[in-house]
Amino acid sequence: MNELNLFSRHLEVFELASPSHGSIDSKFRFIILAARRTRQLQGGSRPMLTSQFKKFTSIAQEEVARGLVKFEIPEVIKPPKKRGAK
Repeated sequence: MNELNLFSRHLEVFELASPSHGSIDSKFRFIILAARRTRQLQGGSRPMLTSQFKKFTSIAQEEVARGLVKFEIPEVIKPPKKRGAK
């Protein structure tokens, strides 16, 4: 497989996880999720799918793009405003 073909496959996986697909709302979140999943795979976790890719980073990206990696966005709680503060 030549480099251009491999590069285009990575782009296809990334495009699957664009904000218009599923609950991933940003490219940053996609990267963070894929990085955390990559560390799990490197630590011995089994892949959640049979992939054509061999590298953990590519497998993790595909898993995130397909919605197999579950995550929760914590709610941000703002402290109450002080009275008399401007």
